[in-house]
Amino acid sequence: MRNRLIRMMLVTTVVVAACATQTQMLDSKQDTAMQTALARGKFDLNCPQANAQILSREVTQPAINSPWISGIQRAEYTIGVEGCGKRQTYLVLCPQGGESCFAGDPGGRIR
Repeated sequence: MRNRLIRMMLVTTVVVAACATQTQMLDSKQDTAMQTALARGKFDLNCPQANAQILSREVTQPAINSPWISGIQRAEYTIGVEGCGKRQTYLVLCPQGGESCFAGDPGGRIR
């Protein structure tokens, strides 16, 4: 019984630590993601006074994750940009360990 309690406490600690780490990653990348979406939105909307807001955010796991090959976690933000009577939504990806982000359309369209 005591060993089971210790295991449960250990698992709980690991889960809480992972959540804190993901939250820290999302917080650390958020400003860069906002600036990336806002820059693209100002251009796409032809509106220098546009504003941006976070609609959602999460950490996505790599598509490939095995003992031999592993991808990179990414912070993923959905950001709405509005200005000059127009609105656009962007999906912004920021790789863990990277200094920049990429803003794409949520529908997967390439312009």
